[in-house]
Amino acid sequence: MSDEPPAVRLEGITKTFGDVVANEDVDFTLERGEVHALLGENGSGKTTLMSVLYGLYDQDEGTIYVDGEPRSFDSPQDAMGAGIGMIHQHFQLVPPMTVLQNVVLGNEPTRNGLIDEGAARERIEGICSRYGFDVDRHLDTPIEELDLGTRQRVEIVKTLYRGAEVLVFDEPTAVLTPQEVDGLMGLLEDLRDAGRSIVFISHKLDEVLAAADRITVLRDGRAIGTVNAAETAEGELARMMIGRDVLFERLSRETTPGEPVLEVEELRVDGDRGLERVTDVSFTVREREILGIAGVQGNGQTELAEALTGLRPVESGTIRFQGTEITDTGRRQRIEEGIAYVPEDRQTEGLVQRYDLVRNALLGNQTVAPYSMDGWLNWPRVSEHAETIVREFDVQTSGMGADATSLSGGNQQKFIVGREIGHDPELLIASHPTRGVDIGSIEFIHNRLLELRDEGLGIVVVSSKLDEVQKLSDRIAVMYDGEFIDTVDPDVVTEEELGLLMAGHGPEDDPTGNDPDTEAKL
Repeated sequence: MSDEPPAVRLEGITKTFGDVVANEDVDFTLERGEVHALLGENGSGKTTLMSVLYGLYDQDEGTIYVDGEPRSFDSPQDAMGAGIGMIHQHFQLVPPMTVLQNVVLGNEPTRNGLIDEGAARERIEGICSRYGFDVDRHLDTPIEELDLGTRQRVEIVKTLYRGAEVLVFDEPTAVLTPQEVDGLMGLLEDLRDAGRSIVFISHKLDEVLAAADRITVLRDGRAIGTVNAAETAEGELARMMIGRDVLFERLSRETTPGEPVLEVEELRVDGDRGLERVTDVSFTVREREILGIAGVQGNGQTELAEALTGLRPVESGTIRFQGTEITDTGRRQRIEEGIAYVPEDRQTEGLVQRYDLVRNALLGNQTVAPYSMDGWLNWPRVSEHAETIVREFDVQTSGMGADATSLSGGNQQKFIVGREIGHDPELLIASHPTRGVDIGSIEFIHNRLLELRDEGLGIVVVSSKLDEVQKLSDRIAVMYDGEFIDTVDPDVVTEEELGLLMAGHGPEDDPTGNDPDTEAKL
C-alpha cells in the first residue's frame, strides 16, 4: 500500500429505512489497487452501504471520503463524476437497444452536433482490447439477444467507458456459469493490476477468498471485522457471517426411492426462436428422490423446466405425472395437481415486483384451497401463508405490506422457495433454487429440500453450481446441447469429471481431461 490516501473511506455510516436499521456506524476502507470484498448474508447491509457510496441513498450519519477528501453525492451521476461506478446485480441495460447504444447512453461523443459513432466504437474497442473483453464484436447486437455473462461484461465496459477508477461489483456471480465466474475472477485481477480499486459484494465464501485481498464482514448492518484473505478460511468467515458453524459437506444418507412421480419419454422442445432446444430427453423421478440436472446455462435446461411445468409446449414425446399423461396440460392444471416450480428468473417469473408480499404469496394458487373457496379468495389464509414464509425462511422485510421490489435478491429467492414448498406439492421443479442466496439460507434451503425428499416428494433440481447438485442429488443428469449426455452417481463423480461433461465431453472421452481441445471448449 502506498502513502497516498485510500481510494475510499467510509466513517460511521448509518442508514435507516423507517424502523429498519440497514447500516449502523459502519467503517470501511478501500485502498488503491486492491480488491476488497464486502461479505455478509442477504439483508446484512452490503448493498445499502455501497448504494450510499454510489449516491443512491443519503446516509443518516457518517462521512464519505474519496481520495482523502470528504464528499457528498446526491445522485449516481455525482458519484460517477468522482470516479465511482457500480455494476448492479440486476443489470441496468435497455434490452431493445444495441450494445454500443447502451454503453454510450447519456455520454455520447459528438461531432458537429451529431453523435460520433466512430469515436465511440474506437473507445469501446480500446477498453475491450485492454481487458480482454469480447464485447466489441457484439456492438450492433441488441442486449436482449445476449446471454447473461455477455450482458454483465457490457455493464462493466459501460462503467469503464465513464471513467470509473473505483468499481463496485454487487453480487456479480449470481447469474454466471462456473466458466464465466472463472473469467470474472481473471478480469478482477486485471482491473486491480491496472490500478483500479474494486469492492466485491458477495455472500459466497469461496469466491471472496479467491478474488479479494481483504474481506470485511457485515452482520445485521454492523461491521463485524476485516481480515486478510490469505490469512483466513471459509469456516472462520462463516462464523463471522452468521455467528455459528456451517456444514459444508454432503451428508451421507440412505434412500429408498418409491413409485415414479414423473416420467419423461423422448421429449423434444423448441426455444423462443423455433429452434430445437431439448432433444429426445428421457428420465424418471421417483418418490423420495432428487434428480439433479447439471449444465452450463443455455444448453436447454430452461426450456426443459418450462415444458415440465406447463409453461412451454412440447413438440413431441410424453410427460406423465403419477401415471397420468399431462403432456398437453397447462400450468394452472399442473399446479392444481401438485407440481410446484421455483423459476430461474425470480424478478420476472417468480414475483410481481410491485405486489406486496401477501399478494405474491398467492401467485399461482388463486384457485387452490384453502386460499380460494367457492370462487372467493380467503385473504386471511393468504396473509397467514405469507407470514409463515417470512418467519420460516427468515425473509428480511419491513412488513407484509412491503413490495417485492423492496427485498434484496436473496430475500426474494427465499420467499419464492418458501411459497412453492409451502403448498405441499407432490413434485417440485427447482431451477437454481439458491441463486443469489447467502450461505446460511443455502444451508436452510438444502436441508428443507432433503427433508421434503425424505417425506416422499419427487424433486428435480436444475443448477449450474457443481457443489449444489453434488450435495443434493441422488442422481445427476448432465445436459449439453439439449441432450442428457450422461447420468452419474454424485458420491462417485468428481467436480472435474462433471465439468468435462458439462463442456460436452461424454463418458467415452478421456476421463482425465487430456483432450487438447478441452480448454478451447470450456
